[in-house]
Formats: sequence, structure tokens, C-alpha cells
Amino acid sequence: MSHITYGTPVRAGELIDFVGHLLDANLAAEAAGRPKTPICIWGTHGIGKTQIVEQITRARGYAFVAIAPAQFEEMGDLVGMPTIEGERTVFRPPAWVPTADGPGVLLIDDANRADDRILRGIMQLLQNFELVSWRLPRGWQIVLTANPDGGDYSVTPMDDAMLTRLMHVTLEFDVRTWARWAGDAGVDPRGIDFVLTCPEAITGRRTTPRTLTQFFEAIRAIDDLKARLGLVRILADSCLDDATVAAFLTFVDHGLGELVQPAEVLAAEDFGRAVEGPVRRLAVGETLRVDILATLCTRLVHHVARLHGAGEAPDKAAMENLKRFVKLEFLPKDLRISLARDLLAIDPKAMRGLLADREIGKLIVQSKRVR
Repeated sequence: MSHITYGTPVRAGELIDFVGHLLDANLAAEAAGRPKTPICIWGTHGIGKTQIVEQITRARGYAFVAIAPAQFEEMGDLVGMPTIEGERTVFRPPAWVPTADGPGVLLIDDANRADDRILRGIMQLLQNFELVSWRLPRGWQIVLTANPDGGDYSVTPMDDAMLTRLMHVTLEFDVRTWARWAGDAGVDPRGIDFVLTCPEAITGRRTTPRTLTQFFEAIRAIDDLKARLGLVRILADSCLDDATVAAFLTFVDHGLGELVQPAEVLAAEDFGRAVEGPVRRLAVGETLRVDILATLCTRLVHHVARLHGAGEAPDKAAMENLKRFVKLEFLPKDLRISLARDLLAIDPKAMRGLLADREIGKLIVQSKRVR
């Protein structure tokens, strides 16, 4: 059975733009006395939907409350418990209900894993931002996450009455976006190299961005993966699909877990011995390992971008090493062009040293003419 989702499939960066725009639009609508519209983010398990919502909220300085209605067993978990005040029965809102004005985001996580009765009970909240017993304070917005209908997911289908109360988008996994996040988050570099080198082995029933991150954290303390391959296999089997486990063990056995790291490229005092030699040994053989070279290029761009974001431009020696890497004679021309363009896109002024190199400058000019 195929998966059913709603809205345009997007990558993480596009999702951040989409949610950010709608948060602003909803605040403007509320200020003008118009209704707000909740957001629903669809996607497979472990892809990072919840984390991205929290990241957006924290970056904006908004208050944040998350609930998982799949844990609700009674309507009282949603509307609160009745109590007597004078001669009237009133409801006391649940403790998770925000009481102070926003801006804030109420995340209803894995909304369609809730029981049908709970899901139907949420409909009034999505329409009016209130229930019979309580109202969201001013400035608060609602974001839902949901797993696809159909397939092997144990979900409660949303009917049209609920779907039409929401703005929908579907998050898809993107290797380069994940690698950029992983580098910023301090994920084991060997894990990032594996994901970039073997993207076809990354998604499955058990293999998700979440379980990969768990696995890479588990192997962080193992300095020599090949020497502890038995333990590495057990750790991988504990959370990943068989195909991913086999791919990772091959990755380690072939020495690919020891790729030159971006920081080593920039800091190398002897570029030939520390960078070119090791890269050549891994990538150049009967068949050129373009996947390995592409991984190194992507990691290098992400590393330089992080340094630039921290206000650390490459010094003269690091820039010379960047030039040497771009001009590696076994680097395919299309990769060389892509690498140079990506580096220049970080900050043309900071990267002008690349254009000052006659060979690289000529390469970029020629590529622009072809385009």
C-alpha cells in the first residue's frame, strides 16, 4: 500500500521557509482580526519533523509546548477535568495548556496516531484555537506533525473536514541538508562521511536520520572501527536495517571511515603527504571512486561555511590548500567546478583568492559560458 501525504514535498530548508512564512502570516492575520490557520507537516518516521519545528520556534524566541495525543486515553486529557464552582460544573484545563500570551507554538506531535475520538476532539481547536474548556492565549499558533496514511503506519486517517482546516507540506530526507545539520550538531564525522558516500543505504524501515544519529553517537568512543568491527556490527544491528549495516561494515573495512577531514585539508603543512596522498589511495584505482571525492567536496564546503558563519575566514595558508584541493588532477572536472562554485557562493569576497588563481578562474569562466 502506498503512502499518502499532503502538500508539496520539500527539504528541510524549504520547510523552515514555509513554516516561518506562515507563522508571520498568522500573526499578521491575528493582529488584523482575521483567523489563523494551523500547519501540518507530513513525513516518514525519524526524519526530523519535530526537531525542525522546535528549532524554528527556539530560533525565533517563541514559547514552545509539545503534546503527543497518542498518549491521551480520555477526552479529559484534552479538555481538562470537571470541577464544581458554586453551583456550576466547570473544566480545569490540563497543565500543558499555555496561560501567557505568545508568540508561541503548540506542537501536536504525531497527531494522526491519536485515537479517532481524540482526533475528532482536536477539530474545534484547529478551527477556533479553543476548546469548550479553554482558549489558546493571544499570539499562539498550532503546528501538527503526522506520519503518512497507508503503508505500514498505525495511524488514524484524517477526513476532509480536518484536512481542510490545515496548511499542509511533506518533509523529505535530503542527504546534503542532513550532513550540514550533522556537522553543526557535532555528529561523528565518520558517520557523516558514510551518509554522503552511501546515500542509497540511508532510508528504510529501521534506518532513519534519527536511528543513524543514535548509532553514530554509540560508536563515537571507538577510535579504531576496523579493530572493533564485531562490536560495531552489534551496535549497528541494534538500530539499523540489514542493508545499512552491511554498507557501513564495508565502508569501514575498505578504510573509508578514515577519510581526510575538512579541518585537516585546511591545516595541512604538507598537502601532498597529508591530503593528496591519502585521498588518492582511497579514490584512485581500477575505477575512480567519484562518490568518495564528492563526499570530501561536500564536507569541505560545509566546513568552510561553518567557519565563515563563525567569522573565521580561511587564512593565506588555508586558502592555498583550498586551491590545491580544487586543482587535484584526479578530481573530475564537473566536481572541480561544483566545488569552486559552492565555495564562492559562501562569500565571494572572502573566497576571492580562488578567483585570483588563474587555473580556477579560467575554469569558472568557461563553465559560465557553457551554462
